[in-house]
Amino acid sequence: MTVAKRTLQVACVQLRSGDDVMENVRVASGFIREAAKTGATFIATPENTTLMAPDGGAKIEKTFSEADDPALPLFCKLAAELKITLMIGSLAIKTSATKTANRSFVIDADGNVKARYDKIHLFDVQLPSGETYRESNTVEAGHNAVVASLPWGRVGMSVCYDLRFPHLYRALAKAGADILTVPAAFTETTGKAHWHLLLRARAVENGCFVMAPAQGGEHANGRKTYGHSLIIGPWGDILAEGGIEPGIVTAELDLEEIAAVRGRLPSLHHDRDYDLS
Repeated sequence: MTVAKRTLQVACVQLRSGDDVMENVRVASGFIREAAKTGATFIATPENTTLMAPDGGAKIEKTFSEADDPALPLFCKLAAELKITLMIGSLAIKTSATKTANRSFVIDADGNVKARYDKIHLFDVQLPSGETYRESNTVEAGHNAVVASLPWGRVGMSVCYDLRFPHLYRALAKAGADILTVPAAFTETTGKAHWHLLLRARAVENGCFVMAPAQGGEHANGRKTYGHSLIIGPWGDILAEGGIEPGIVTAELDLEEIAAVRGRLPSLHHDRDYDLS
């Protein structure tokens, strides 16, 4: 008797968000609908899905508490309408008068928020190109790693700069994650150097699928993001890749491949504690 494969149709939405929240919701929703028409039942959007503000002050002015955020209920309604699992890569959720959480949401096919994750690692850096980023000026860091349990598997959540901290993904994989999500707005400079390398490494290290929906192109505030949304298999192979323009990338995931790869490379079971002398 032939046993049916355990497969999942997925999609990453690539955006070029600006500072008009409801316009960004409209554009993202259109691509989510397009992805659902291809048969995708798990769809992910990038970091800063609804807002890429020109500066921290402008961001604070256009953000709300989670209870009052205008975008979240619309995305919940859309997930229920399309009967999909939807990961909104991140929304800026106001936590105080001066700070927001960079919060990712997993919404189930009934339109309920299944999991929330606040970005733990904040991007504070001055690049050789002269670009300066101080995310901690306006963002409150999260503290908890999150794995969302869904009918078809488990999703380990992260956001953008988290990608550079492999111990987070090790913890997610050991907690049972099948898919690691890395919604991002990588800069053009760092993206060219490290985006593919780091995402493929996180897949190989942990024997997980990786979905990395990205912002891409030049935004209204002049910032340039790298794009190249990726879907990667647990052996490190690139299953689908976007370019710079907004749109969708899709793939079929064979979830049985996770156990097969981990059987060939059982490194999750070989970690050891050690001392530095």
